[in-house]
Amino acid sequence: MTTGTFSLFPLVALVALLAGCVHPITMITETAPPRSQAHLIPKKVAYVMTDAERDVEVITPGGSGDRVSYYPYRDLEKSIRDALRAVYRNVVVLRTANDAKANEAAGISLVFTPQIRTDSSSSSWISWPPTSFTAEVSCVVTDAVGAEVTRVRATGNGTAEFGEFKGDFGLAARRAATRLTSQLSSEIRRNEKLR
Repeated sequence: MTTGTFSLFPLVALVALLAGCVHPITMITETAPPRSQAHLIPKKVAYVMTDAERDVEVITPGGSGDRVSYYPYRDLEKSIRDALRAVYRNVVVLRTANDAKANEAAGISLVFTPQIRTDSSSSSWISWPPTSFTAEVSCVVTDAVGAEVTRVRATGNGTAEFGEFKGDFGLAARRAATRLTSQLSSEIRRNEKLR
């Protein structure tokens, strides 16, 4: 019995080693697009973000066979809000897009419902933080009663080299989030249906 336990231990250790570790990172960025009061569209808009979405954890590849974990909806909520605030005068969050009466009563003109996709990779064989990160947000935009107005999409790519990390292991992810925020606000401004 004892022999079987000891012979299994090296196999379990090898499997754990080959599977790699999962390291937590964050995508939250403090950088926001400029907000000029004089150029804001005088509308009240909303974005939908549920608690269940905020709790979604995603695991993608890092370097040296390891992986990274993060919460894309929770981490990118600020980016989405900042992108909307760079365009519109008033931005609120909703738990659901389906309450037409409440939306109309609140004076909400447009509702943005985002879907987020992310991926990461690394060119490093010796360190685990990702050196390349991609974040994409696709929003279905509806009016207050739920009729689709249009769709907008933005992508942010971020890279970081080993020498840049200095303990900031989510650097590539945060750079992707910063570019995503900027592109999303630009795409919204460019879309005539969203003015």
